[in-house]
Amino acid sequence: MLTHPTIDKLEALRLSGMVGALREQWKTPDINQLSFEERLGLLTDREVDVRETKRLQSRLKKAKLRQSASLEDIDFRQPRGLDKSLVLKLADCQWISKHQNLIVTGPTGAGKSYLACAFAQKACREGYNTSYVRMSRLFEDLGLAKGDGRYIKMLASFAKTDLLVLDDYGLAKLTREQRHDLLEILEDRYGVRSTLVASQLPIEHWHEQVGDPTLADAIMDRLVHNAHKIQLKGGSMRKKNSNLTD
Repeated sequence: MLTHPTIDKLEALRLSGMVGALREQWKTPDINQLSFEERLGLLTDREVDVRETKRLQSRLKKAKLRQSASLEDIDFRQPRGLDKSLVLKLADCQWISKHQNLIVTGPTGAGKSYLACAFAQKACREGYNTSYVRMSRLFEDLGLAKGDGRYIKMLASFAKTDLLVLDDYGLAKLTREQRHDLLEILEDRYGVRSTLVASQLPIEHWHEQVGDPTLADAIMDRLVHNAHKIQLKGGSMRKKNSNLTD
């Protein structure tokens, strides 16, 4: 068998997983003890694994998560009101497939951003397109987009994202323009996509933070109505883990 032409053809077809697996088989002394179907199955499995890894890496890159976090690394030993059973229930990401929301609240340093990034990372692993953004940066980017004609395109991008993570919500009272921008984003997503909000401001104060009563009702309805809620308590986790930021 002419091995080099075979490798060249597989590479031309962008089957890098198969190329690597085939080279490994050639170096395995007893590989001929396997049937053709078994060897082909091994090649196919490797190609599938390689492609899935590349897709995951692409999703994580596009998500732009603030932290490298995972649900498996969450410390449930600290007394901060984190319900392990709820986290495990949400870990299957069925709430995303059902287009539900998730709200994480708690004091500064309690680990809200880490938890948000951990859920977002799990969503990427489950095949969902995810985007992370801090609220202050979101409004800055939307303002710039209005000036250079990208506003509608940005809204369309948010509307297509399976999970949108809005971090640091409620640090400042919303302006009139910000209220309308936020409602536009949530209106496109309500019932068809999921939104995760992390905030140090308790939910009962969000209505006041939005400002305009009518728009506040609309925003709250689209965020809170179908949301799972995690309320963290206790002191700062930064003192316990230097790698954890809020």
